[in-house]
Amino acid sequence: MLGLIIQKKSFSEIIKGSLTAAFGMVILTAGVNMLVGTIAPINTAVQTQLGVKVAEGLSDVTFTADYGGTVGLAMFLGLIIHLLIARFTPIKTIFLTGHMLWWFPFVVVAAGVEGGMRGTGLVIFGAVLSACYWSFMPWIMRRYVWDATGDDSFLIGHPTGILSLISGFVAKRVGNKEKSTEDLNVPESLSFFREISITGGLVMFLMNIVVGIIAPVLIPKDGNLIMFSVDAALSFGAGLLIMLYGVRLLINQIIPAFQGIAEKVVPGAKPAFDVPILFNYKPNAVIIGFIVAMLTSTILVVLSNTMNVFGVLLVPLVITSFFECGGAAVIGEGQGGLRGSIIGTAVASFGMVALVGVSAAMFSSTIQNWLLIFGGNDLSLIGILGKLLASLFGGI
Repeated sequence: MLGLIIQKKSFSEIIKGSLTAAFGMVILTAGVNMLVGTIAPINTAVQTQLGVKVAEGLSDVTFTADYGGTVGLAMFLGLIIHLLIARFTPIKTIFLTGHMLWWFPFVVVAAGVEGGMRGTGLVIFGAVLSACYWSFMPWIMRRYVWDATGDDSFLIGHPTGILSLISGFVAKRVGNKEKSTEDLNVPESLSFFREISITGGLVMFLMNIVVGIIAPVLIPKDGNLIMFSVDAALSFGAGLLIMLYGVRLLINQIIPAFQGIAEKVVPGAKPAFDVPILFNYKPNAVIIGFIVAMLTSTILVVLSNTMNVFGVLLVPLVITSFFECGGAAVIGEGQGGLRGSIIGTAVASFGMVALVGVSAAMFSSTIQNWLLIFGGNDLSLIGILGKLLASLFGGI
């Protein structure tokens, strides 16, 4: 709305553009929630089967109860710092992924607590480190994003950053851009695989079947494995369709409106969006990346647990494999086509497991359970860096 007002659009255009963008965000969020809702039970079942204490909801409840106010203050101050960076430096990022504006200070504040920080120093620490991430990571990976999408009007503001950088770096050196994931020669009888919703649903069906056999706790009491898996597959596929529709609505409205802010308030600024924005450009790469990441990371998780590499029992990284590695696969495709997408994502999966293992071990007294489910990405990376920095300022 602010962007349209600055551009002096008509009252009708302001109302239509603002509400359509809002609808797009609500639809996008609903789709993502459906995806997470079908993935989360798999994590919970595996954790329960392995005897791991299951994290409650999206955060460690005790930590949020004790430090939620600190996280909120760090987020508010961090946003001010972030906008000042965009206004007065060459780093022209405006981070617009709403929930990540909470989760990054959440992790950074936990890092400060692990390092012995308290009070005002903890708030400032959380704000500065979060603002630096929101500003710098989307800017660092901008060339990879623009290569993958052919569109330099936006950035990606999502924890896929480090995994996408790894994937893009590897794909550029081993890939072949002549053969794209979107040009796969699929027989007419199997042409339905071109639909991301159908392919995603089939992958989720098979995953639930396998996990349900290994961890029967996945299936509700008096439930049926086959029907439970069918329901999860349909919900996952529908969630993908809803999410992508929300993405299209959002892009069509918010990017033109954002030009007003970019031109008048922060000249030259680029909006940084959630990673599903990428999925619309290379949908086949997303599914390929998801499958490659799940297979690679699950093997690594089993090996790590068997050899007690991290001193922490890891669980399969289903959510990170889909969202973060799905984004990394699109970036890899942009640098090296089909081969780059596969190899780049596989290598990034090694980084994913290493990050979740190290970060979970370092956050044993705060948000370890949360990181075991949602880590293995930039959230783990900033947590590790934050803990190392906080240990230098402990007691402030």
